[in-house]
Amino acid sequence: MLKERVITAIVMLVLFLAALFALPALAWGGLMVVMVAQGAAEWSRMAQLSSSTAKAYWWASIAAMAALLWADTQLEGQLNLRLHLSVYAFSALLWLIIVPTWLIAGWKVKQPVLMMLVGWMLLMPTALAMMDLRTESPWVLLFIMALVWVADSAAYFTGRKFGKTKLAPSISPGKTWEGVAGAMAGVTVYVLLVTTGFTGYSLFPGLVLAAWWWVGLAVIGDLFESAIKRQAGLKDSGALLPGHGGLLDRIDALTSTLPLAAMAILLQRLGT
Repeated sequence: MLKERVITAIVMLVLFLAALFALPALAWGGLMVVMVAQGAAEWSRMAQLSSSTAKAYWWASIAAMAALLWADTQLEGQLNLRLHLSVYAFSALLWLIIVPTWLIAGWKVKQPVLMMLVGWMLLMPTALAMMDLRTESPWVLLFIMALVWVADSAAYFTGRKFGKTKLAPSISPGKTWEGVAGAMAGVTVYVLLVTTGFTGYSLFPGLVLAAWWWVGLAVIGDLFESAIKRQAGLKDSGALLPGHGGLLDRIDALTSTLPLAAMAILLQRLGT
């Protein structure tokens, strides 16, 4: 099982890096439409939508992402910037207010319309953030995604070795506070290596604090997907990736981190 996970992870990483640095902007946008389509299919299963509703939701998700791409090519300057910030505002609302309340209260939401809206608030900002952060610089997108990957890997191995104190046993019994501590230690080392190699030590304290903040967001994203899967009686969101489950199983922590990172960068641009 571990061997299968490692092989799949290596193949995914090679393909992702090739796409990140080689694809033109239009092709990258098309890849984001494909990502949203796959995510919508998996979310439909997790949200327990009927087959007809799931099919309509799948097509509507593709249309919505395509509309965002079209608007992105038609609008310029401040209008385009404000459109993107509006999308990220929904993501901030979801991850900073709705999801924490959802998890604390233990809500069991099964209304199809509400679950579809939550799915869009999860998928659309993530895809848009992957476009905006790549436009800023492929290295910026890679840095943020790698930070989440490092946190996830460090939490996994630290939790397996030292995990005793359950983080949220009713949602995800395998996650522990020791794993969270391992994630924070892992991203600290990661930021130290990056700042040493590229930016010098002056940015180290600020980047570490930001990295710890992203770890918290990543944990929330991970727990939320686990809660939705548990409600649906599912182990994985899908079977797309051998040894890893579905696409949402791999990007759950990215859905809660990338949009807010993109929002921070765009707000900084708006202020200059």
